[in-house]
Formats: sequence, structure tokens, C-alpha cells
Amino acid sequence: MRQSNLYIVLYAAAITVVCGGALAIASQSLKPLQDANIELERKKNILSTVMELKDGDDVEKLYASRVKERVIDFNGNVKSGMKASTVVIAEQYKLKPEERLLPVYEFRNQADTSKIDNAVMPVYGYGLWNNIWGFVALQSDLNTVQGVKFEHAGETPGLGARITSEDIQSRYKGKMVFDGENVLSVVMQKGEGFDYSSDPHKVDGMSGATLTGKGVNNMLKDYFACYQNYLKKNKKTASLN
Repeated sequence: MRQSNLYIVLYAAAITVVCGGALAIASQSLKPLQDANIELERKKNILSTVMELKDGDDVEKLYASRVKERVIDFNGNVKSGMKASTVVIAEQYKLKPEERLLPVYEFRNQADTSKIDNAVMPVYGYGLWNNIWGFVALQSDLNTVQGVKFEHAGETPGLGARITSEDIQSRYKGKMVFDGENVLSVVMQKGEGFDYSSDPHKVDGMSGATLTGKGVNNMLKDYFACYQNYLKKNKKTASLN
């Protein structure tokens, strides 16, 4: 039986409303689970800068027992009453460095939780095509890099996207942030295949991804400058407390 045009329009509208409503309900009902997964991934990324996570590790329990979150300002002062996990780095990046809220994740000693084994700092910047971000962990001297974790939104596969690889990230381990009392950062060099093991502030570059490397360099320099007062203030003591 042939249907009128009005019937077809009303039928299509009804289907659209029903399907749209079902998708909206599904989206809202799944949001808590999505948020929990995002939060779990954030904790995994923080922990992975200071230790090797194994299958079966209880990330939530490990994070709760070893990590203390802080929020500081540009002067290195702790902002009381604020949770680091609520600070959106992408939003803070748009502000002047002096105006940013800066999360710090202190990885506590297992035997003595009053002592700090590592300080993990979020970093954010711009690569060749889009935003890049990650975490940098320093050892208890607040100078030596323990590990890094970089991510990207759209760098070129096989080239700039290599910043997420263990090969690239491992090059930062053991490098130094300070040169004397001044923050010098760690700088990825142009070209690849060179040995910078004797230079505490240089790492080998990525062939064909010079601009992404510059983005990483700018990101680290920018955020080490943001954290320098906190680092200077606390590196003089054996504990960050």
C-alpha cells in the first residue's frame, strides 16, 4: 500500500526522536563509566612515569597509597583545598604562566610515606599539527628525570607520533632539568642517530619530525619555567614536606 508523503515525514520524525532519545539515554547512563575510565587512565599515566606497571596491578589501590596530589601556583605555593585532578591543563595552558594552576603528583616512599620518591608534573603544548601533552617525573633531587609520558592529538604516524614510543621517551631518563640554579630544561636535537649520553640536557632527535621535536622542547621549557619556583623551593630539602 502506497503511503502519503505526510505519513513518511511523520514516520521519519518519530524514528529520529526515538533513536535520538535512546542514544541520549545511553550516553548519559554510560558517562560515569567513561569518566571512571578516563580517571583510571590518568592515574596509570602518572604511575607509569615512575614505575613499571604489571598486568594485575591494582592501579587504584597503588595510586591511593603512594600518590599525594597538590596544586601549586607559579610562586611554588601550595593552593590549599584544591584537588589536582580537577585542574584542566588544557584550560590552564591558555593562561599566562604566572596565572596558571599547576598540579603536582608526589609519589611517596613505600616504607616512609613522609618522604617523596618522585614529583610528577603535567605538561602541555603544541606539536606540528595539534596539541601534545604528558607527564614528567623527577627524582627526589627534583632535578633528574625519572621518566616521561607523552601523548598527542594528531602528529604524523611514524614521524612525530613517535613521541609516544618507549624508544623516544626512554631517552629522557637520567637527564637534568637544572644547570646550577637555573632551569635549562632538556632539549631534543635536530637529526637522529647521535650520542648525547654525556650531555645532561640533550636527547637525540626524530628523523623527519623536527617540528614536533621543537614542540616538545617548547612544552618542556614552558612548564619547567612554571614549576621552577616549586622545584627550587623544595630541592633544598631532603623531603618535600
